This record gives sequence, C-alpha cells and structure tokens, in this order.
Amino acid sequence: MRPIRSFMFVPGHRASWIDKCPSAGADAVILDLEDSVPPAEKEAARTVSSERIAGLAGRGQRVYVRVNKSAHLYSFEDLMAVVRPGLGGIVLSMPNGPEDVALAAALIGEAEERNGVASGTVHIVPALETPRSLQLCYECALHPRVNALIGAYAKGADLERAMGLQWTEAGTEALYLKSRTVMAARAAGKLPIGGVWQQVHDLAGLRRQAEIDRQLGMAGVTILHPSNAAVVNEVFSPSAKELEHYRQMIAAYEAAQTEGRGSVMFGGEHIDKAHVQTARAVLQAAG
Repeated sequence: MRPIRSFMFVPGHRASWIDKCPSAGADAVILDLEDSVPPAEKEAARTVSSERIAGLAGRGQRVYVRVNKSAHLYSFEDLMAVVRPGLGGIVLSMPNGPEDVALAAALIGEAEERNGVASGTVHIVPALETPRSLQLCYECALHPRVNALIGAYAKGADLERAMGLQWTEAGTEALYLKSRTVMAARAAGKLPIGGVWQQVHDLAGLRRQAEIDRQLGMAGVTILHPSNAAVVNEVFSPSAKELEHYRQMIAAYEAAQTEGRGSVMFGGEHIDKAHVQTARAVLQAAG
C-alpha cells in the first residue's frame, strides 16, 4: 500500500486551485464536494471535480473525492459524477458505523458498473467524526474497499462537539481517539491518517501536531493548504541521519550473526532481530 503522508483537501468548485494541486507536492488530494462548498456551488463543484480527475491522475496526482451525505445515504449523484477512471477513492464524512461503509460501497459498485470503471478499484476512506464510528472503527476498517481511516480532530469541528471535548493546542484530549484510529487501521492492514491543523499559516504549530500524530502511529495527516504539504511530508519521512543509523544497525547485526550471536550492542542499546526488521522496513519504505 502506497503511503499517504499529506492528504490535502481542495474545494471542488475552485477550478484554478484544483489545477495547481500537483505542484503542491501532497501525496494525495481530496476534491471536496461537501463542507467547503457553498450550497449554491454544489452542482458546479460536482462538474468541475469530475472533469479534472483524469487530468490530475495523468499528472501523477492521487485523487479522492469527499461526497455529500443526506439523512439517509451518500449522494448517488455525486458518486455517478466522480466514479470514473483515475479516481483513487471516496472519502466518507460522518459515517455512523460499518453499515454506512457497506451502503456507500454498494453505491460505488453500482457507479463503477454504470460508468465502465473496473469493479472494486475505487477505495473508501471513512472519516471518523462520530462517537459511534470511533467505537466501531475496526469494523469500519475491515471492509475490503477501505484502504485508510481518517481520525482527524479539529478545533470547533464535528468531533469536538459530538464528544463534548474542549480543544487544546497540545491535543491531549484527543490522544485516545487518535490511538483508536491507529489501532483499528493497523489491525486491519489499512493506513491511519490524522490531522487536521486549521491554523494553516502557523507552520510551527502544524509541525508540532504532525510530529505528535507520527509518534502515535499515524501514517500521515489531512491538510488544508498547499504550504502545509512540504512540512508534513518531511515529518512523515525518515531523515538522512535516521536512514544512515538504520543502515549501520543492520550492518552491525549482520556482523554479529557471522560470529554466531543473535544480538549486538549498537549505540549503547541492545539490538536483536526485531529491531533490525524495523530498520529494514523503514529503509524499504524510503526506497
């Protein structure tokens, strides 16, 4: 599964912003048909976004779309418009649990068939914004179309209100919720995605939050502005110093093995097979 370090929201009716997406450097973009689009612009957002999916994909940009949801189901009109070749997946806002994921999957499957898109190729990314979806996050992650879970937490947003939390910059009140997302996603073999930093011009604050999310086990975070992509990509990528550390660790361990030992002291620490497996996984992911 290809990593998604930076997952950037872009309002679906902003054609010029969408066209600039590949230059921002985000690993994937979410063309938003939902909250960032005024009601009068919903039709335009659907049209603009659907017309640009293939072009963005052709420029190497991974493309997802966040669709609207009524009281009963996710918008089939949105899905029919955007489920087309080049689309990576659909972001689901406010799922109440795995039944919403399953319903969305059925609608996406129908849209694939009607639009001539290969069956099962459009993924689902549930955004865990309700208490019930967080309680059932593992069940949401198990659906075969799901390739990531978003466990984002923002000041004044849906999750803060629904959980009765009080937002702080340190974010300690959300650590349990984010850890549930990480555990569920990792257990199901999916990507956990954190975020979201709303003070988009405060890059120092963004870095602090991204570093916390990485420490918690997130694979990346959602972002709201192109300037945020480079910071987040750096946080979620091993540094040259870290990579060299792991190379030297592996070399020391392999030398110890030739001497018949299963562990070695390296940098003042006891290193054995488990540590070397981690080192090799980091190096492999870094390419």
